[in-house]
Amino acid sequence: MPPVECLRLKHVLQTVSALEAVILRCFGPEGGQVLFTRDTGQAMLSRSGTRVITALRLEHPLARVVVDCVQKHSMITGDGSKAFILLLTSLLREIHGVASKEPNVSRTYNSRESAEASTARRLTEELLAFALERLYELITVGVVPHGCRLLWQDVTAKKESAAHSNTDCIQKLLASFFHTRLGRSHSDFMGDLICKLLTHWKFRNDLPSLSLQFIKDNFPALHTPVSGFPVSCSRLIEGQIIHRDFATRCLHNDHQLVKAVAFTGYLQPKLLNAGDILELGAGTKAEKNIMKFSAWAERSLECVIANLKKLGVSVLLCAVKQSDAVLALATQAEMWVVECISEDELSLFTHLSGVTPVSDCWMIQPQHVATLTFARPILLGADRFVHVSFHDSTEEPHSIVICGPGEGLTDQYACAFQDAIRMLLTTWEPIRATTSSETLLQSSASTSSQMDPSSPDQTHVWEPGCIVPAGGTFEFLLHHLLLQHGCTHLISNPTNTGVPVVFELLAKALLSIPQQIYSHSPRRFLQIQTMVLSSVQNPSQPLNFVYKHVLNIRSTKHPDTWERQPENVESSMYCYGEADVASHPGFESVSCKYQLLLAVLQCLTTLLRVDAMMHTHTGLHTQRITSISSENSDNEE
Repeated sequence: MPPVECLRLKHVLQTVSALEAVILRCFGPEGGQVLFTRDTGQAMLSRSGTRVITALRLEHPLARVVVDCVQKHSMITGDGSKAFILLLTSLLREIHGVASKEPNVSRTYNSRESAEASTARRLTEELLAFALERLYELITVGVVPHGCRLLWQDVTAKKESAAHSNTDCIQKLLASFFHTRLGRSHSDFMGDLICKLLTHWKFRNDLPSLSLQFIKDNFPALHTPVSGFPVSCSRLIEGQIIHRDFATRCLHNDHQLVKAVAFTGYLQPKLLNAGDILELGAGTKAEKNIMKFSAWAERSLECVIANLKKLGVSVLLCAVKQSDAVLALATQAEMWVVECISEDELSLFTHLSGVTPVSDCWMIQPQHVATLTFARPILLGADRFVHVSFHDSTEEPHSIVICGPGEGLTDQYACAFQDAIRMLLTTWEPIRATTSSETLLQSSASTSSQMDPSSPDQTHVWEPGCIVPAGGTFEFLLHHLLLQHGCTHLISNPTNTGVPVVFELLAKALLSIPQQIYSHSPRRFLQIQTMVLSSVQNPSQPLNFVYKHVLNIRSTKHPDTWERQPENVESSMYCYGEADVASHPGFESVSCKYQLLLAVLQCLTTLLRVDAMMHTHTGLHTQRITSISSENSDNEE
């Protein structure tokens, strides 16, 4: 029988702490790049939390469970992978400290470790239940009013009016995001590039989430990585880039419209398809049958090409490789052929052109023909692709070219760009509360209205696009709310002492994020926390004004490194960024923070439900390690 290892709470904490030790090297304002090397001499340099932890060769099953949870969360929100590990480790430390206390150890268990595990599971279940039922309410009432809302129509605002619109907020949100991934030097440039892309892909009369969802789903077909150039060479290109070259080329007038048809199958009938059985017979009869079929197939192909020429088609976009006869006849007919187009790119082409791909070459109709402004080759780096532009399109389709010095860095820039789209999508997606949260939200709103005579009918609503100043604002606010809510609950239920412990656990764990952000300046941590709490206690002094006040004070003391902001500009535009509270203001998404807390608590519950670990040596284990190694080799530079 395979050996069985009993898992203790301290073992889980040790495993997650090992991941935290790696993440801390690239977290916060002092965080740097993490360098990985392989036995072959290949190297990977990255600051992305997801890329760093997935590059590790992890043997421990619990560590792999944590990495899987981080990957799933990052695939949804695109952000928070490093904060995920820090928050998870901090929660485990707090739970271990509470569970190891003598009053929590029951005599009904065989060992102290079993009692600690039981207490930890109970606390984790209560934490998750609280988050699913009441966290939405607390954030809506106590965090959202201190933030601001991004407006989708401000994405297309002109730069000269950016200071008086939310465009500046969007740019600082993206700049703060890219700083944690790519560093300060490229954050502003990549943020502007995304704003330009959103401007062109802003669908009419559509919700922001629909446009962002479309870009997210079609990102593999919308972007083109180009290695060997600086990231500053990245740009937008009008139309679509098809990542294949022309198989046949003919002379075309660029000033004339081009008609194209998308094919999903073969133009020339094949003698045999997969799974077919051919009965040849005997003697020369079989040879004659084959010759008759070949002659019929050739005549059929000539008819198809003639029909296409009659419709004015000059470009054939094919999902599969065509025969030499097809290429020869297409060249004679002065048609350009593109072969082996990926399914994603062909789907994007049909969506933008408004046509239906052809599966049966005998059923080509005028509605299958797309009208293009042009179709020509384009050279990007060392590769040549097909560049098409759509005529009379309802959207303004643009493709993104992402450049980098090497393949590894180019791939990191592309992944960061895609994660930024995911982050914006999460920010603008409507958040729905559970039934219990809706009930608590209504009661809290009514209580808040009674306490504030100046706004008797005020209700707090969590609108899509809510952001707060970065640098620990969300954690400070929620920390204060949890302690306040715990005291209120204890007063109303003096016999129940368990729930306030849960509030205190989560409140202490939240502070681990700003503590690491300001690890280089503990005094700064206390100063920011004090000012956030003073803003909460004094509603007449908005939180954004507090941040601007701090910036102005610091600029007076250090004029060489701090720049005083204009007096006539709204203070909500200037807030702290995680990267550097002095010179890199930014924002972060409230929805992403909410999703992060839920994902961490669900992962924590999963970890503490495991009692034992059985070691096996099977093909599945080997396959898992092999897949991780192959992924690392793909991500390495």
